[in-house]
Parts: sequence; structure tokens; C-alpha cells
Amino acid sequence: MSEQREAGVAEAVADEVVEGAVESPTGITGAPPARGRRVLRGVLRWGAAVVVFGVLGAGTAYGITRMERTDVPGLATESDGRWEYPEVQRPVTGSDLRSYVLPAPEGAVEDTALRGRDGWLGVKDFLAVYASAEDRVTVGQYLTDYGLRHVAARGWTTPDGTRTAVYLLRLDDPAVTARLRENLTGYDDPVYPARGATETTFDDAFAAESNVAGVDRDAYDEKRPYGAEQLRQAYLFAGDVMAVVLQSRKGSAGAVPFQQTVVLQSQLLASVPGR
Repeated sequence: MSEQREAGVAEAVADEVVEGAVESPTGITGAPPARGRRVLRGVLRWGAAVVVFGVLGAGTAYGITRMERTDVPGLATESDGRWEYPEVQRPVTGSDLRSYVLPAPEGAVEDTALRGRDGWLGVKDFLAVYASAEDRVTVGQYLTDYGLRHVAARGWTTPDGTRTAVYLLRLDDPAVTARLRENLTGYDDPVYPARGATETTFDDAFAAESNVAGVDRDAYDEKRPYGAEQLRQAYLFAGDVMAVVLQSRKGSAGAVPFQQTVVLQSQLLASVPGR
């Protein structure tokens, strides 16, 4: 049965860059409805250690992680676990999706499995994010129906053992990206569980000031008790692009590096042309 399902994935979604787009996608016939439709979440409360970054303007550099600690509301003066990311300039006009993937922080070891072919990742490699073969088939069909064009990704492991994977998916247009959000995300958890976290809850540790204009965010944390690792995850939506950020670590995964990674990736997405 498992082999049949895996074969279905290969048939439904090619393991290569998707070049075409589907006109007027209608969704998936017979697909299970998304669980836990989002409702008004109210005011996001301050977490014990929140990361607040300003929304960048046109042409602004991203030297955010090098600001003085006193410039970041909500963070203590002692080490808070933030990573040192390289300064990233806004990609020039005409840059493709690969230019908008967040670079790895200093000292991290790249996950070469996410390099793909010339920076483009196969769709099947992205679908491996999901825990069950059935869910991989369903999500793969959504991507086909919604006109997936490309998948770009990057992954790394920091010296403390935290593993991060960032996936960017370009779809047919902003309208279908919004529909995909409704199909994949819920209030307390994603509709389709990621590997390593079958039970999740809405991550409300992000400060309201960390929101990035033009980017919708659905972030989740694994419920206790954790398994061998704690997994944090976020879905980001901006124009015709969806991003998935996964961060895990044996024992527990720090909140601050996750928030930092999600906000920096959000700022890059905010500069994607045509949002």
C-alpha cells in the first residue's frame, strides 16, 4: 500500500521544476476539507523573548541581526540566542525566486540535499515535509491544481544542532495562493502534519510589531511532551509565493532563532515584485 501511495505521488507531481500554470484552478475533487478554519486571533501577546524587526523600505539593507541589543524591544541584555545572519541586500528587479530564500547564518553547515538542481528543488522533495503518504499525494495535487511554477529551498544546521529548512513555492497568482492558505493552515495546527510533530498549537509568542506588511503568517509550535526533537513551523504567504519554514532541535528548539528566521524571511518576501 505504501508503495502504491508513493507511486501516486510520482504520478501526480513530477520530481522536477513545474513550468506551467493551470487556468482557473478549481481545487481537488473529494479532497478533505481544511480543519480548524482560522478565526480572529486577537492581539498577539508579548512572548518571554520576542524578536521585533522593522519593516524594510525599498532599497534598504537587511543588517538587522547586527543591531544593538538595546534596540530590540522585549529582549534581555544577556545572550538571547539570536543568530548572526549575513547582511542581505534587496534582490534587484528581475531576480528569480532563488534570490529571495534566506541565506544561512554564520557558522551553519548547509544541507546539500536542499540544493536541488541549480537551486531548484524537485516537488517530491518538498512534499517529503509531510508525515503521511496520503497527505503528500493530497498536497501535491493542490500544488498541481494551483499552478505551481517553481520550488526554491535552503537548509542548514547550526553548531547547537538546530536544523532549519526554508522552502519557497511560486504559484499561478495571488488568488490561488490565498486559497492554498485556506487548504493548508488552520487555527491551532496545519491541516497536514509535518514529519516530527503530529500535535501542534498556534505559536502566539510573536509580537505584533514583528508582523511584516503584505505577508500573512501562520506559525505553530509542537505540543508537549515533545518527541526526540521539538519542531517549530511557519507558513508565510505573499503575493504568488508561499514559504514554509521548519526548525527543529533534539530536546527543544529555541523560540528566538525561529522568530528571527521567520521575520527575516518575511521581509525578503515583502520585496518580491508583483505582490
